[in-house]
Amino acid sequence: MVIAAAVAIALGVALGAGLVAHASAAGPRPGLRTIALTIHFSRFSTSHLTVAEGTLATFVIRNTDPIDHELIVGDQGVQDAVERGTELQHHAPGQVSVPAGSVVTTTYFFDRPGTLLFGCHLPGHWVYGMHGTIKVTGRGPSVAAPPRWCRVRTV
Repeated sequence: MVIAAAVAIALGVALGAGLVAHASAAGPRPGLRTIALTIHFSRFSTSHLTVAEGTLATFVIRNTDPIDHELIVGDQGVQDAVERGTELQHHAPGQVSVPAGSVVTTTYFFDRPGTLLFGCHLPGHWVYGMHGTIKVTGRGPSVAAPPRWCRVRTV
């Protein structure tokens, strides 16, 4: 009886490990994605991203620099408005201030195909090259609709 129980437990652990391995290999749930960015020497860890239309992305931004930065996601109009603006802190979806030595998150819903931009608009940072592009491809796996707190108004 003890041997049978031990075999059943071992089999259960093995099957459970297989399910975990399968879930990890399959990637995140459809329509949801986590994008990790690191800021080092006033540069993002990547300058090009690709996401599918309908993706709800959580950006996790780690700032290893001794100075503050920001992440602004949006089209050229959004980038121009932020560049001209005077806001010192950002709290809208896809817009976040990233203090020195911190890790912050923001969420953005990619609702249509095309090319968006991301970058930092603190004085001189965009010109220095602290920006990149996000290619939003045609219809991919989607969440039904973005949560209310994640909707972005067009400026």
